[in-house]
Amino acid sequence: MTTAHTLTIDNLIAAQWKAGAERFDVCDPGRHADVVARVAVADPVVVDEAVEAAHKALKIWSAVPVGERAAAVLRAADIIEAEAEKGLDGLVGVVVRETGMLPAEITMEFRGAAFASRDNVEAAQNALKPTVIEDATSIVRLEHRPIGVVAAIVPWNAPIVLLIRKFAPALVAGDTLVIKTPPTAPAGVALLMEKLAPLFPPGVINVVHGGAETGAALAAHPKVRLISFTGGGVAAKAIMKIAADTLKNVQFELGGNDAAIVLDDFDLDSQMPTLVAGAFHRSGQFCFAIKRLYVPAAIYDDFFAKLSSVLDKMRVGHPLDPQTTFGPINNPAQLRYLKELVQKTREAGGKVFELGSPVSPEIWDEGNYMRPTLVRDPDPDFDIVTCEQFGPVLPVMRYDNEDDVVALANGTEYGLGSSVWTSDFERGVSFARRLEAGMTFINKNAQSRLGRRHMPFGGIKQSGIGTENSELGLAEFTEIHAMNFHKA
Repeated sequence: MTTAHTLTIDNLIAAQWKAGAERFDVCDPGRHADVVARVAVADPVVVDEAVEAAHKALKIWSAVPVGERAAAVLRAADIIEAEAEKGLDGLVGVVVRETGMLPAEITMEFRGAAFASRDNVEAAQNALKPTVIEDATSIVRLEHRPIGVVAAIVPWNAPIVLLIRKFAPALVAGDTLVIKTPPTAPAGVALLMEKLAPLFPPGVINVVHGGAETGAALAAHPKVRLISFTGGGVAAKAIMKIAADTLKNVQFELGGNDAAIVLDDFDLDSQMPTLVAGAFHRSGQFCFAIKRLYVPAAIYDDFFAKLSSVLDKMRVGHPLDPQTTFGPINNPAQLRYLKELVQKTREAGGKVFELGSPVSPEIWDEGNYMRPTLVRDPDPDFDIVTCEQFGPVLPVMRYDNEDDVVALANGTEYGLGSSVWTSDFERGVSFARRLEAGMTFINKNAQSRLGRRHMPFGGIKQSGIGTENSELGLAEFTEIHAMNFHKA
């Protein structure tokens, strides 16, 4: 492996780097001419080698006592946390360059990944404990067993933390892993796994790179028993069809069209910055970002003016420029999609407001830059309202009737997250109960530290199958073995 400005990244199989016949370039989203890494593609032969290595290691790793497995995952958490403290001098710098996210966001991501490792170890104390039920005639014993080889397929927007939310429960449960990295952000994942792999027997952790063909080969492999995928619904449906041939388990955390409902007691001054972060953190590139915003008609004009004022202070630029407060879009395809969505909105008569300002206008065309954008009073059937934007474009609708706004919020096949914004706790909880989503946040579109420990993360409808986090999420990576002992 090289440590030059342009990294050379290979596939990692049983603690050994393995090149491929082809490579692809990963470019800096803020400066296309800067090649961050040249990455080896895993063809079906390499994918097979990775799965076979994981399958061979499964017998060894699954036999390790759960306490020892947990200790190894805790040591991994320490290494991840140490990387967060290195800042741009360590893997944080690599992930910033390939994702386009701000350094503070990636540092927080590494810290969140360390928390996820420790939280899953804590959850395992109860989740993996046998259940024994007894009466006068028999005993029933329920045990959690490792599910087997897990294919962990992760996206580009938060590759480290979203991987570790699969890595930690799988390994503490006794499974082995084949990780498929995101094509536009593979380097940080691969280099982190290089650091963590020596904590485990060879073959417990394997990493492959590539696009849809690599993912399809992994999904089709008969020795993969669970596909844990975070990404979009189109890819999930393709994976599910392939997985059906071998009746694999699937665990999907998919996209959303998350509604945020502001109530009429919203505090414009104190709550607005928090709401803005809930929609525009990571330039809007996270799965449970606010995608639709509903505001009472009585406060709409003041609300929109305040929201616009906050966003207009954003400075859009390269994440390594200290003046930047708003980074680029990760890849050109996503930028094209967002621009087309905004153009379609304009053509339909939508009122579009592009806010913020470039840090360096002269390099604007050298990266995937887009200003934070609001759409005022769009029709409810506009694409900008009904789709998942996954970027810094937010439609802001007004409402008069609370029953109507609940119906609008629930009137979609998405169901990942939602949020309610109010100064009245009881009112917020009452309102949240009416929303159809896997998760509802009140007064902050994020999980607290307590939430990360105990809140299952996942969606309903077409926003997912199964959950991550907590004891429920850890159970996704196990199978139940039931035993019935007859006394007479």
